Amino acid sequence: MIGLLAAAALATAQPAPESQPLTIGETVTLEALGEEHGVNIVLPIGYADEPDRRWPVVYLLDGGVTQDLFMGAGLQRWNTIWGRSADAIVVGIETKNRQRELLPPTSDPAERERWPTAGESAAVRVWIAETVKPLIEARYRHDGTAVLVGESAAGHFVVETWAQKPQMFTGYAAISPSLQWDFEALSRTPLGEGKRPPLYISLADEGGATETGMMRLLDALPEAQPFCFSDRRTELRHATALHGLLPEALQYLLPTGVDYLDEYGFTLRCDRRGGPR
Repeated sequence: MIGLLAAAALATAQPAPESQPLTIGETVTLEALGEEHGVNIVLPIGYADEPDRRWPVVYLLDGGVTQDLFMGAGLQRWNTIWGRSADAIVVGIETKNRQRELLPPTSDPAERERWPTAGESAAVRVWIAETVKPLIEARYRHDGTAVLVGESAAGHFVVETWAQKPQMFTGYAAISPSLQWDFEALSRTPLGEGKRPPLYISLADEGGATETGMMRLLDALPEAQPFCFSDRRTELRHATALHGLLPEALQYLLPTGVDYLDEYGFTLRCDRRGGPR
């Protein structure tokens, strides 16, 4: 008994182990539309140890530290562990007023009344093209692959960018995009000629004008356009779409070419598919 008490006293006397900071990335503060926005960069594990290696970049809208940054970076890391998608630099772009920053003007009186500041997506697109992307490309070792990812209003921004400024990115992922906006105007706009980069696009249980806008957009896609449409209307809610489908979107846009994914249940599900990659 004395021995046990002595051992317990010795254990309690040991100094507590020191803690160390857990650093997962870097952040830069930039100004857009008169407000400060955090641009958060999560580098691949091993980035510092492989000075000759270059990496794809995933630009995640709504990527603030209180938004989707940690989920997006975590799912990207999880994909990499399984070989489901290529490892990448994750750039989270913080939004402050989502309707203002991510959506174009609307002619719908109800939308204007509910979101009176909405409609400056074009200015944000210029900011990303002329400020955010050049900064990332100058500071980090990228390989020229750059994909834009967004959900809901951010998904509308993704489709709008893909339609209007397709060469800004090499791939696009729009998860449950808000295609009901402005009487479904984005799905009614002619796409014009020319092949655009690959587009991953999905639909959950949104229904209504979001669904009719999606189907109109899909029907308008040229035959040669590479795209993957994941139809999850009976499986996912709007609230569960992003974390449910981001891994699949990255699998489509950043393929690894490994031959075992189906064996582990990582089958790329494209309920409608177009054009060769």
